Amino acid sequence: MGQTYKILGTQVASQYLAMGVLGTIFGGAYLGLSGGSSKAKPATPPINASSPDEADFIKKFLEQNQQEQKK
Repeated sequence: MGQTYKILGTQVASQYLAMGVLGTIFGGAYLGLSGGSSKAKPATPPINASSPDEADFIKKFLEQNQQEQKK
């Protein structure tokens, strides 16, 4: 049996400490690199319209175009 350490009054073997450290490192790396949700809305360029009516027309056109592409 290997070396043991006394942690909080309990004898803990060195192999358990090593497994805990490695598990924490790899678990943290997995969570850190997994990224955010891919359901985020894609960024669209800003609409530079000269009037609110023109902006509404462009938005409706884009929505209709997206609905047609889904079909």
